[in-house]
Amino acid sequence: MSEQPTPADHARQQLEPDAAAGLRAYAARTRESADQLAAVLEDIAANGLPSVEDCTPWEDLREAHLARLAAQRPAIA
Repeated sequence: MSEQPTPADHARQQLEPDAAAGLRAYAARTRESADQLAAVLEDIAANGLPSVEDCTPWEDLREAHLARLAAQRPAIA
């Protein structure tokens, strides 16, 4: 990408208040998720990987997630 400065005569388009609020909420959720991931990675770096007995198989996690998604959507007849 070019690193050319934007000319001053190009004003930025302002968002509607509801759109701006939604974008801020999305940014907050994304930041929270990133902070949680960073905390997990820091714990692994400090303490090593958890034992296999303390972990949940990925297949179980996948099935639980798919069940949550299915519950959110109405069934198609």
